[in-house]
Amino acid sequence: MTTPVVFKHRIHRVFFAAILGVLATGCRTYKDQNHVVQYWEQGRMTNAVAEANLMVKKNTNNKDTIIWRLEQGAVLRGAGQYEESNKAFDLAQQKMDDYENKAKVRVGQETGALLSNQAELDYEGRAYDGVMLNTYKALNYLQLGEPDKARVELIRAYQRQQEAVAVNQKRIAKAQEDAANSKDKAAIDKAQQDPKLQAQTQGAYAGLDNLKAYADYVNPFTVYLDGLFFMADAADGSDVERARKSFERVAGFDPDNEYVKQDLAMVNALIQGKPLPPTTYVIFETGRAPARDQIRIDVPLFLVSKATYVGAAIPTLKPQGNYLPSLTVTASNSSTNPTEVTTATTSLVASMDSVIGLDFKNELPTVIAKTITSTVVKAIATQLVSNNSSQGQSVLALLMVAYQIAVNIADERTWTTLPKEFQACHLPTPPDRRIELAAPDGRQKIPVTIGDGTINLVYVKSITATGPLLVTQMKLK
Repeated sequence: MTTPVVFKHRIHRVFFAAILGVLATGCRTYKDQNHVVQYWEQGRMTNAVAEANLMVKKNTNNKDTIIWRLEQGAVLRGAGQYEESNKAFDLAQQKMDDYENKAKVRVGQETGALLSNQAELDYEGRAYDGVMLNTYKALNYLQLGEPDKARVELIRAYQRQQEAVAVNQKRIAKAQEDAANSKDKAAIDKAQQDPKLQAQTQGAYAGLDNLKAYADYVNPFTVYLDGLFFMADAADGSDVERARKSFERVAGFDPDNEYVKQDLAMVNALIQGKPLPPTTYVIFETGRAPARDQIRIDVPLFLVSKATYVGAAIPTLKPQGNYLPSLTVTASNSSTNPTEVTTATTSLVASMDSVIGLDFKNELPTVIAKTITSTVVKAIATQLVSNNSSQGQSVLALLMVAYQIAVNIADERTWTTLPKEFQACHLPTPPDRRIELAAPDGRQKIPVTIGDGTINLVYVKSITATGPLLVTQMKLK
């Protein structure tokens, strides 16, 4: 049995080593390190790619490998380097799969995080990361004219959405088990029940209750793309049925989307043996996904008869503005009279604010519990060190203050190069196969000549309201 004195000396050595380690390396947040997103929102794709490549090189095999691979894959895709983008996503996926396949819990790492912060844990990829990774890979393959590989990625994206619910249940169960087995359980429970703490956290996350309601871990854009692909590239009746079910699911998320209603009518006609009419789809990827920031909360420490409050940092989601709210598509519907035009305006298919926000909301109880646990453990460790240090009290006290400040950061890692929204519209392919894309303010108007094919997809990306429209297209049928 370990005596209290020996235990205290162990705490002393571990905590002192942690202090020196953190002060030597520093604790910088992901936001502080991420210059990729700065170039990204400025539309400087070459710089964004170079910076992403540099950060990947610096984080080849560490706790941040996956997040930088995801950023790299997205900016390479934005730069039109589709093969290189898929290589980056492949490496991210391989690492994510490695984490999923590991049976044993990384106890040592979790213990280390208790004496530092959650940003020191491996970033294993969130549910929406995996879904979007496979979705972007599918789009890359379509861009490269490889629909068979796109099919595989869409199937994998669907599986990830199905698996995410079970994975989250296991994560919550593990967090509850860890809390129940903690030697500081009484102090942690008392802190969590503090009215002041509860009021702070409820106020900080009140906005999460206003998110657009989607099923847990479902990305409606991925489901929409699934429906579009399996309708256009149907190999048999089961593919057509899959397309119908996907469009029905998307219609369930937004019953007022007229384009999805028309898609359902189109796929039902296909089931009845009618051919698909020549159609041009426009997918509009606009804005930037919410970033993670941090706020300070007061965690009560019951080390004496009454509570002493200590500051701790927890993550928050910060929605990004400065984006184009829609895109207008205009086409002539007559080969002899160009004044006869058809106009379509993109409609919301998926709010990534909601997709990411709902994932964040599901993760939040675990994050708060771990933050409180870490704060309490560090405070108790500090108290033990202070009570049992026979020399260098002033130096150690200064080190402890510096350490507490250095590690008091939240985990701000998140895939910052995802969009704010996915929108879509479609219209009959015009006789002259020409359309015009226009931003709402009229400052950007881009003519596009549609390639040959029955079902064509024009893909438009806008990062900021004043940035350029990035336009590509692909043939689906």
